[in-house]
Amino acid sequence: MKDLTQGPIRGHIVTMALPTMVGMLVQTLYFMVDLYFVSGLGQDAIAGVSAAGNVMMLVVALTQMLSVGTVTLIAHAVGAKDQPRAVVVFNQSLLLAAACAVLTLVAGYAGAQAYMRLVAATPAVVAAGTTYLAWYLPGLALQFGIASIAAALRGTGIVKPVMLMQLSSVALNTVLAPVLVAGWGTHHPLGVAGAGLATTLSTAFGVLLLGAQFVRLEHYVHAAAQALRPRPAVLARLLRIGVPAGAEYLMMFLLTGAIFILIRGFGETAQAGFGVGSRVLQAIIMPAMAIAFAVPAVAGQNVGAGRGDRVRETLREALILETAVMALLVALCQFGAAVPVRWFTDDPQAIAVATDYLRVISWNLLAVGVVFGCSGLFQALGNTWPSLASSASRLLTFVLPAFLMSRRPGFALLDVWHLSVATTVLQALASLALVRWQMDKRLGGTAGKGLASAG
Repeated sequence: MKDLTQGPIRGHIVTMALPTMVGMLVQTLYFMVDLYFVSGLGQDAIAGVSAAGNVMMLVVALTQMLSVGTVTLIAHAVGAKDQPRAVVVFNQSLLLAAACAVLTLVAGYAGAQAYMRLVAATPAVVAAGTTYLAWYLPGLALQFGIASIAAALRGTGIVKPVMLMQLSSVALNTVLAPVLVAGWGTHHPLGVAGAGLATTLSTAFGVLLLGAQFVRLEHYVHAAAQALRPRPAVLARLLRIGVPAGAEYLMMFLLTGAIFILIRGFGETAQAGFGVGSRVLQAIIMPAMAIAFAVPAVAGQNVGAGRGDRVRETLREALILETAVMALLVALCQFGAAVPVRWFTDDPQAIAVATDYLRVISWNLLAVGVVFGCSGLFQALGNTWPSLASSASRLLTFVLPAFLMSRRPGFALLDVWHLSVATTVLQALASLALVRWQMDKRLGGTAGKGLASAG
């Protein structure tokens, strides 16, 4: 356990964000590696795997529901020096993880083909995406075990074991992908099915490795048979904090799915270009997401300790770091967007779509950094509903106008990207207003002894 209620705030954020950033970048490489080898199978395969990969955002929404509630409540307990409470929270988190894994498998296999028919441009794209999901879903189900253990570690200030697990599992995926997708050494290529299987096997290895690291290094919380009995009050608190945070990622799933539907009329090449561009963007913004992921643990322990001044300082330092990182990423997208795109496709039209997407959409990254920082602070305060309200606003400001625009003559892909930039800026302004309101309401002008009860 690491005490984050003492010492420099910026140092704590950076110390936690760096290993988290490496781990998140590595985790994103799962999908990027699959996409790289799938790109040799043609545009239908790229579009199918890209559209199917969006299901990952739905699973991320559920893992965030689990992770955010676990991190927040364990961090509050650590700040309040209440170890028994932290142990109970972790074990109830494990129960939720098991339930979510079963739900993912049942719903995934039942609805995979229907989802692909909704978003795909051609029957070939539907077939590729459905096949990929059939082998990818077990790996997605295993993500919940990883989320629960990783959240417990993060809440106690430990992040390196998660990074090491992700490095090892993506290395295994990199070895397996060419063997299973392209048939290197076996002469029995499995195509898109091999891509999904490679990720599932690598994730299973990651779960075993992280579990071993957790038992060896984490002594503040642990699995306990008595604490594994359902505790309705604790489960309700986990869900009250986690559900809105998970719903934010559900919004991302819906927004991305809406874009696939919007551009369906432009053909599979446009969908492939958008798929490549969006995955590249997800990879490059990981440093900013890592900063946001550090905020709940740092600010959360200080909420539990009643240090309102350090909670405010955490947000201020996080926004400074987010702005600096995002400004650099904007510059990279403006001058070098085509470089990573060409790693995944050599089709000129798909390259043009992906490059235009990155150059335009990168202008909203500064606003996205603000949204990320505020979201982390909402999690630390134990109230994620304002963050969800901010994200949900884009369903009105982006999705509805975009579908109306698509009915007009001359509708172009650039119209969608420009609208996205404008609506993200509005979301950032809403997040700033809401986080200021919540800090004034919960922290007041002083640290306040009552803050400890927030745990």
